[in-house]
Amino acid sequence: MERTQDLGGADPGVTQVVGADPGKTQVVGFDPQRTAMADMTRSMSTEVIFGSQYGYATEPWRENCLVLLSSSGMMGGRRPPMNICLLIDRSGSMEGEPLDYVKRAASYVVDLMDQNDILSIVAFAEDVRVVMPARRVMNKQLIKEHISRIEVGNTTNIYDGLVVAGQQVGAVQSNQYVNRILFLSDGDPTTGIKDFGSIVGKAAENKDRGISITALGFGPEYNEELIAGIARRCSGNYYYISQPTLIPEVFRKELDQVMTVVCQNLSMNITMSKWVRVRQVYGAQPSFSGRTASVALPDLERGATMSELIEFDFTPRPTGKYRIAQIEIVYEDLGAGRQERVTQDVVVEFIADRAQVEAGKNMTVQRELELSLAARSIEKTMMGIKTQQISSQTAMMDLQQAKTIMISQGRTAEAQQLDETLAVLKRGGKDAEKTLIGTVMNLDAGKKK
Repeated sequence: MERTQDLGGADPGVTQVVGADPGKTQVVGFDPQRTAMADMTRSMSTEVIFGSQYGYATEPWRENCLVLLSSSGMMGGRRPPMNICLLIDRSGSMEGEPLDYVKRAASYVVDLMDQNDILSIVAFAEDVRVVMPARRVMNKQLIKEHISRIEVGNTTNIYDGLVVAGQQVGAVQSNQYVNRILFLSDGDPTTGIKDFGSIVGKAAENKDRGISITALGFGPEYNEELIAGIARRCSGNYYYISQPTLIPEVFRKELDQVMTVVCQNLSMNITMSKWVRVRQVYGAQPSFSGRTASVALPDLERGATMSELIEFDFTPRPTGKYRIAQIEIVYEDLGAGRQERVTQDVVVEFIADRAQVEAGKNMTVQRELELSLAARSIEKTMMGIKTQQISSQTAMMDLQQAKTIMISQGRTAEAQQLDETLAVLKRGGKDAEKTLIGTVMNLDAGKKK
């Protein structure tokens, strides 16, 4: 069987026929459906799977390509040091039990960290206070005393809170640390800069500096679109916390995950040939520069996999083998302490037999497409619930169908989330969309352990 060719440093934007002239083109074999990028010295391996064994040459055609990222599962017995900022909403609505549980959760975070880690604590209401500037976790009791003195204020200034938290993490930022803001809020922004675009844009600036944000929305009143938007733009996690007693457990879950990160600040760059167009990257908003589409990806934990599905449009062309794109993955390898860059050409044989093209569909890619379409279906259902354009009964039927797909694909965590939403709808609850946003984000991230 022929296998994949590496075309080296050739210009990926140039339309290239592979093997058309043996005297000029080096063919070292190839499998147009499946190619792998792996290096035992790296913490991550990458595999590219095209959606069909062949491309259709004689008419405009559309097909998907799956990129699979897998961490090694090992890091020499060490965990990477963390640079964490706890960004805590202390507005008036947090008074009493909610803030008490936040303080317990923050103290638990302190217990999990050690002297190699850096912690800062920022609390916001109408103003922003640096409860503790970024410092190594040496005197845990003193840090807990700082936490215990946090008091409630009045209104909610999310924008300035994000600014100050980013400053604290950025003051000691290094690519040898996992750099993360843990942001918890129970409401809408009510003072300072309040519009969605500015707040999410400020969060994205942190991501551009290598700082991810995990967003935790607490209670029934927070703006789930804003909180989830912050997490999505920063490639961070999103949690819906329905009651204060769950706050410590969610903080624990997030810290456990952060402590196993092996690759951070991941990005995928897709450079297209002239006759190829990236139509979409499912669940993402790529930025375009010339013939290159770029997507920021979430951090990758030890032993985890992540899938990214790309949809390409092709114009007609002569039959033959062509490079359709070059895919580059850039990331910081925390185990090696350096930035890594892995590049792979995607080469496809185009034929004139449409039936043969359809018969050659790859089932792994088809299953991933089914998951992506299920996420879009959940998103549509969520908007229908929010705008009251569909009934609870219709929403439950739609979600039950999506749940069946989740179970068949082994996505048990997401299926359980849909169960929770179905239970909310059955009892007439009004916060179903808060759980659904998290389900969609989990599916779009494509991560699985």
